[in-house]
Amino acid sequence: MVDDIRPDLHRYATRMTGSVADGEDVVQDTLARACFELAQHKAMPPLRPWLFRIAHNRAIDHWRREAHRRAEPLETALELADDAALEPDHALAREQAVRAALRSFLQLAPAQRGCVILKDVLDHSLEEIAAELELSVPAVKAALHRGRGLLRQSPATTPDTAPARAPTPELLRYARLFNARDWDGVRALLADDVRLDLVSRRKAAGRREVGVYFSNYERLDDWRLVPAWLDGRAVLAVLPGRGDGPPGYFIELQWRDGRLRLIRDFRHVPYIARDADLVLAP
Repeated sequence: MVDDIRPDLHRYATRMTGSVADGEDVVQDTLARACFELAQHKAMPPLRPWLFRIAHNRAIDHWRREAHRRAEPLETALELADDAALEPDHALAREQAVRAALRSFLQLAPAQRGCVILKDVLDHSLEEIAAELELSVPAVKAALHRGRGLLRQSPATTPDTAPARAPTPELLRYARLFNARDWDGVRALLADDVRLDLVSRRKAAGRREVGVYFSNYERLDDWRLVPAWLDGRAVLAVLPGRGDGPPGYFIELQWRDGRLRLIRDFRHVPYIARDADLVLAP
């Protein structure tokens, strides 16, 4: 039911949170919340606006938890009149928003951010945005006017550069063993309480359960791992096994005392590569 909506939900959540990985967390949280709320509805609500409304609220919750900055109430975007002067060049605004670095959206208040992303990145109509964010059309225009102005002033119109530091020895060792298909060597890196999140597909915990994950990769030959940077974090970009194509997705690892404690593999959400500014390590 949501396969055709999920990529756009991710594009929205990514810009609301400033991170492609955090954006996918918001998407999963949105779908989980939708499943919970659906039991309380007598009939299926209009799917797309309903999901975007949930995603907006979950993204704001995430943004507040991460303490990027103090949240501004939605009502602060509602003060401008419904004026034709608030309608700038849509093509220029759309180009500005699409090219903007993800984190540049975080300077906007939540309503401004949501309206700019929905209009200028996802091309929703004013009426659709009003329904999705539970605002009036004049309020949407006001939020767009203010948000576009702030985004236009931002110098962050290019992707963030990668940190000037080398990947950790643990990450390099994992990539080397994985690329060599040395599964015993990879399994030796696992902590006893290691957890796997094969995003949107399955979760597992413990060395024995997570070990099946490597067996599945053994049957595939369409990949190779390369250390990379994403949102300031070291990850493993997954490149095609043959040729020099762009990364298809990435894998994020977390370590504790030299042992691997968490694997997050984004293989089954290929749309994530569209917004992932993966910078391959030298």
